[in-house]
Amino acid sequence: MRETWRWFGPGDEINLSEVRQTGAAGIVTALHHVPAGHLWKAEEIRARQAFIAQSGTNLSWDVVESLPVSEDIKLGKGDVELHLKIYAQSLENIASCGIKTVCYNFMPVIDWTRTALGMPLKNGGTAMAFDLVDFAVFDLCILGRNGAHEDYPEPLRNAAQARFEAGDEAVWKQLTKTIAAGLPGTTTHWTLGTISEALARYEGASAETMRENLKRFLAAVVPTAERLGLRLCCHPDDPPFPLLGLPRIMSTQEDFEYLVGAVDSPANGVTFCTGSLGVNPEFDPVAFISKLGHKIAFAHLRNTSRGPMSDGRRRDFMESEHLDGDTDMVATVRALLEEEARRREAGREDHEIPMRPDHGHALLSDRDRPVMPGYPLIGRMKGLAELRGVMAACAATP
Repeated sequence: MRETWRWFGPGDEINLSEVRQTGAAGIVTALHHVPAGHLWKAEEIRARQAFIAQSGTNLSWDVVESLPVSEDIKLGKGDVELHLKIYAQSLENIASCGIKTVCYNFMPVIDWTRTALGMPLKNGGTAMAFDLVDFAVFDLCILGRNGAHEDYPEPLRNAAQARFEAGDEAVWKQLTKTIAAGLPGTTTHWTLGTISEALARYEGASAETMRENLKRFLAAVVPTAERLGLRLCCHPDDPPFPLLGLPRIMSTQEDFEYLVGAVDSPANGVTFCTGSLGVNPEFDPVAFISKLGHKIAFAHLRNTSRGPMSDGRRRDFMESEHLDGDTDMVATVRALLEEEARRREAGREDHEIPMRPDHGHALLSDRDRPVMPGYPLIGRMKGLAELRGVMAACAATP
């Protein structure tokens, strides 16, 4: 697999010379300042490529993560046709600059969600985590979402109310800031008011209507991607269950089978994120690769550990070390390497799958510098080194 590194552009606290020292060969980035529904101009893409090239690191921009899908497209309302045309033109411009892999997601309103960005660990580091009771506190007691009461079983509602009453304003202000932080690298940050407004737009939306909107999106843009030789790859929901009363439709292997079957094309692929999918206790990474490995265009290798609290759909979890957690990372890496071997034998141009060590604990000097939550230098380098060792061991033991 090709080792890559997520970098958030010239404003990233981690510079490209540091990235090169991790051993990564490729960069995963985006034009984060361009809002969803707006055009990625070719000159801006080339300017970002030039910035990377001028760093003298021999790094290349290998994967776009992400070219965002607008809420209008996900909802199937508003400027849908215009946004689909803009998305297709952005793909044209990306392809003209020589980039082949484009990651996106179809999560409504808020993308990846955590309730703690720096949970203390016994070794002195910190990790990101999702606490179901804390999220219920936010939804029920802070946001006060209409219909939230019916969305939680009574024991969970009672636990949330008790925790809310035992907390203080500073604690809940920090929780709100954490949940409303927005995507890494973006300049967009939610407030309670804007979250409520966005949720109101989705009133009445169902998983079925969102699947139809996903299919409409794919039908509109995949032919363009195929003509251009691009690989579009959808990222799973993170976490893989509904939040804030919104449907999430990319949470299971079956969801991805629907995705690739909706529009049959080599350009319609999968971002295989073991951390997101692994929160679901039914996730089997080897079975996923066996069924859909030929569609994997990009891999996020990280691990999570499921916690005790669950309401049957949603559950606690925390970000684990890359080789420690509920996902068997050794078996996963071996299966991905076997998929690469099948591709080489078949003569596929995309036989080498780009992967990156997704997320990581904040360790050592990570604690003393500002870094994007979930994207520290030392913690991710540790994960990359561990994954590199697994790849070497699997390659040496057929």
